Amino acid sequence: MKRCVPFLVLVLTAGCGGGANTSAPQTAPRAPAPANDAAPWPAPADPMKLTVRAGLTPETNEFVFLHVHAHLDVFVNGEPVPIPAGIGIEIHDPSVKSFKAKDGSMGYGGISPPCSTPCISPLHTHFVDGVLHTEAKEDKFNTLGEFFTEWDVRLDRKCVGGYCKPATVITIYVNGDPYSSDPREISLEDKTEIAVVIGSPPKNIPSSGASG
Repeated sequence: MKRCVPFLVLVLTAGCGGGANTSAPQTAPRAPAPANDAAPWPAPADPMKLTVRAGLTPETNEFVFLHVHAHLDVFVNGEPVPIPAGIGIEIHDPSVKSFKAKDGSMGYGGISPPCSTPCISPLHTHFVDGVLHTEAKEDKFNTLGEFFTEWDVRLDRKCVGGYCKPATVITIYVNGDPYSSDPREISLEDKTEIAVVIGSPPKNIPSSGASG
């Protein structure tokens, strides 16, 4: 069963004690370098352990009862941060296939035969295109918080990775609109666009992304 999902945009802009200026994000100052855990953030080495930490169940193959795609953009001072391929996938399992994209980057998936031990989360990335895939055997949308747990990157009302308030102001956009609630609760429904902007924002805030 295919469901449609919106796209989310999360924007972090630097500031000292001030709130996010969502009406004019282009005026935001540059984000200071964090003391640690600065972007980029690689795919973690223990994906199934992090899948369990996210509250999800690792599987031996993909399911498509619910098959939807949200999209995530992350920017630091206007520059895109890559969303790694293979988040939520044990890419070294012999049943997991590797693919080369047109840009030369690698992608992972196409599990056949099923893995002998759990090797994939229902929430994962195949390529570095920012598409967040939910391929699940139950009709339940995942959340942005679950994805960041699988990515092993901090996400809460105060911080994204090592970038935190008040030194960095965090603004979230969902489908191009400001979002002020808990970012971990953002639902990864089909065609949802999420952008995370740290420091000075890009020229344009994405309002749409992955196709279903």
